[in-house]
Amino acid sequence: MSGHGREKDKIRGLTVPAEGPHQVQTLQEGIGFVGQIIPWNFLLLMYAWKIGPALACGNTVVLKTAEQTPLSALYVSKVELVHFQGALEHKEIGLPCSVRRGELGIGIRVLVTEAQVAFTGSTKTGEAILQSAAMSNLKPVTLELGGKSPFIVCEDANVDEAVEMAHFALFFNQGQCCASGSRTFVHESVYDEFVEKAKARALRRTVGDPFKAGIEQGPQIDSKQFEKIMRYIRSGVESGATLESGGERFGKERSRVMWRFADLLEDHNDQIAALETWDNGKPYEQAAKVEVQSWADKIHGLTIPADGLHHVQTLHEPIGVAGQIIPWNFPLLMYAWKVGPALACGNTVILKTAEQTPLSALHAGLPPGVLNVVSGYGPTAGAALASHMDVNKLAFTGSTETGKIVIQLAEKSNLKPVTLELGGKSPFIVCEDANVDEAVELAHFSLFFNQGQCCCAGSHTYVHERIYDEFVEKAKARALKRVVGDPFKAGTEQGPQIDSEKFEKILRYIRSGVDNGATLETGGERFGTGGYFIKPTVFSNVQDDMLKAQDEIFGPVQSILKFKDLDEVIRRANASNCGLAAGVFTQNIDTANTLTRALRVGTVWINCFDVFDAAIPFGGYKMSGNGREKGIYCLQNYLQVKAVVSPLKNPAWL
Repeated sequence: MSGHGREKDKIRGLTVPAEGPHQVQTLQEGIGFVGQIIPWNFLLLMYAWKIGPALACGNTVVLKTAEQTPLSALYVSKVELVHFQGALEHKEIGLPCSVRRGELGIGIRVLVTEAQVAFTGSTKTGEAILQSAAMSNLKPVTLELGGKSPFIVCEDANVDEAVEMAHFALFFNQGQCCASGSRTFVHESVYDEFVEKAKARALRRTVGDPFKAGIEQGPQIDSKQFEKIMRYIRSGVESGATLESGGERFGKERSRVMWRFADLLEDHNDQIAALETWDNGKPYEQAAKVEVQSWADKIHGLTIPADGLHHVQTLHEPIGVAGQIIPWNFPLLMYAWKVGPALACGNTVILKTAEQTPLSALHAGLPPGVLNVVSGYGPTAGAALASHMDVNKLAFTGSTETGKIVIQLAEKSNLKPVTLELGGKSPFIVCEDANVDEAVELAHFSLFFNQGQCCCAGSHTYVHERIYDEFVEKAKARALKRVVGDPFKAGTEQGPQIDSEKFEKILRYIRSGVDNGATLETGGERFGTGGYFIKPTVFSNVQDDMLKAQDEIFGPVQSILKFKDLDEVIRRANASNCGLAAGVFTQNIDTANTLTRALRVGTVWINCFDVFDAAIPFGGYKMSGNGREKGIYCLQNYLQVKAVVSPLKNPAWL
């Protein structure tokens, strides 16, 4: 069911402004037990249209298939037929128990226990459904019923094109489509020409075995429908309509590419994860986690009301050639965050990998020219990409210093728009009501994850003075238990730093902390005798004016600072020129709400950290960058918005 049922992680409530000091949010909850009745004309499509959104919203489903066409729904559901107490039922084995149950049979059954009914079929049967629902528990009913859709051919039409489109509009699926263009209105000035060409096109239509290639039309669904159609044809002749031909018995591409691409990545996940570990040194178990999501079929413009007789719409168009520069600390993750939305929006990509970690990004599998990977150094390959006149957009993740250079190069060339995800000095705030053991574990994770080489690492651990000493002792004990070693071995928590340059830089910051008077609780030196391993390091009594508290160390070094009250910690946390993320650990909802709104950062994690679901936007305030990665917001980075205005003549409504 590619393309269907992938909305479950995009169901969002709203945060709503309200008078007074209140945080207001809406929750979108499943409606409960949903009954669904689908027709025979598009059985698999109707199955997907009904089942997908109902399950995505967290409901359970009873699905009744049409008596003529039960097989594909059974197959897709992976069900086995069993006889139970004399009735034919479905035993579901593809989804968890009680999520979906199938129903076979003839007629309508509206259960009193159902919370909603969805029906697709004839208008007459829809009326019966509504009456049955009203007489049970007043369950809401959604209906998609019959239609007699007009297809209007105006006098200025290209007749050949209009004939082909009108032919498709009516004859698609043997004419068994509720939206078929069954009434073809043709302007009198082109009517005769249209009729002759429509007749010729109908005579060319290939009718026969639907399993054979090239067949355009198969049989009608059953004898009942066949005879009904023949009666309508005879009625037309008897009423004086001219029978021109027939009347008797006869003997979404981009999204699909993205999902194929995603499938390829998942199929080769183990190999790519191994390359990631070879490149970067991160534990293999961490590198092997893959998350995939597609927005390619969810990009929509708007229709906009405007003064006067005008129809106004916006088009979201690809921006063109997107240049992307990714860092070494999360090469595969950054690859996905950058490449995915750019391709989903219809752009082509030139991706420059970090010189330290080129291997995992070289695995592609897209059409030629869509994704182009360049490996090289920043001052040469990166600078060429940023300053190229034919690159229409640039996205960069890396240090704040390099981000400034990237913007300058873009401005000096063609003023290409630039999105930046830069460095951070993220505060992790442990309030006085915290469970200290849990807070220590989460603060440890927030800093030491990925050897501390994470732009949003909780490198400022602010702890309330009442629990400060206890926290420091337990943080030291946790650091001493951290498993450092071969990243390919199961159970390893920390591998080596990326290279000798970063290794030496981290050790210089550690020496600076000791020289400035901070207390080195544990670590602070090389682990082992070879490789770029550093012992997990914890400092206490760190002051805001120390170099190690001001700069981004980008290593396994935890700095624990003391605070007295919320006003103080808000002021100190916001004093940084960065604003990428923050962590808050508290059991008090009022405290959480106060800090959430006061901290000038792009992401606030409350009693959690580093939650990177593909639907959650990520980006920074201040010098931590601009624009957002992931989720619906990231699409704005790779689309141009075009307004289209056209006059309306004799509109039925405004």
